[in-house]
Amino acid sequence: MNGVTRVAAIDCGTNSIRLLVADLPERDDAPLTDLVRRMEIVRLGQGVDRTGRLAPAAIERTRVVLADYTAVIRDLGATRTRMVATSATRDAENAAEFRDMVVATLGVAPDVATGEEEATLSYSGAVRGLPRSAESPYLVVDIGGGSTEFIVGDAAVDRAVSIDIGCVRMTERHLHGDPPSAAEVAAAETDIAATVAGALDAVGAARARTLVGVAGSVTTVAALALGLDGYQPERIHHARLSYDEVAKVCADLLAMTREQRLALPGMHPGRADVIGAGALVLRVLMERAGADAVIASEHDILDGIAWSLAKIV
Repeated sequence: MNGVTRVAAIDCGTNSIRLLVADLPERDDAPLTDLVRRMEIVRLGQGVDRTGRLAPAAIERTRVVLADYTAVIRDLGATRTRMVATSATRDAENAAEFRDMVVATLGVAPDVATGEEEATLSYSGAVRGLPRSAESPYLVVDIGGGSTEFIVGDAAVDRAVSIDIGCVRMTERHLHGDPPSAAEVAAAETDIAATVAGALDAVGAARARTLVGVAGSVTTVAALALGLDGYQPERIHHARLSYDEVAKVCADLLAMTREQRLALPGMHPGRADVIGAGALVLRVLMERAGADAVIASEHDILDGIAWSLAKIV
């Protein structure tokens, strides 16, 4: 790649839509230069597990944020833009309505990634710049709103699988109380454990030496485990959390009401109702993987999307 290229990456998931505008470096082993990182909770996948369709209100919430992102991309002069839509859009019967909205707003059609493509992009973003203490092969887990990706690899992805377990999906399916009852938590845990076990086997997770967790559920758990007085990405990025720390945060979150979670330092209002389920997914997968620690990464599929634009001629 000759010269510096300014790119815009958009990750539209079940719960959030995120923007990264960055300059790609001249050397492939150098880091991105971030200009803007934004995240908004739009809950695009609200009700999809039950109805199979994207709700009109959810599409409209996404359109409003996407219009704002489009203005930022234009103002910063990005020359290449890629938007990747993930779990909720894969599942929806009316995905064409969403696609038409994106084309009309952004001017670029969204790539509706398969679970495997999503996993590859997450891995690419997560493993660049890992600390020297992180030994490969890596197991990267991307806990989203509607799905979780499991990726094992070294210099590149070896095996990847996506499962329909995520913080929004598990909350809507099981965790209805405020706080959820013990029976609801047990049902969610059983659901998660059965699906996670198969995913870990499918990717050969037993040979991985380092567990890396990405996306909002993991980074929020990290912020709480570290006792930060607000959301501090520089402290969270590459923080090492023990299983015991994750288990404590998970138990605390599931015992709280939504209002109590909202009052926690750094808690995004749009994540307060689903973070208990996200923490539960992380805790259960660590148990099933036999992992005594996880490295939290602020770099994930969004960075992978940006790096994928380096390959476009």
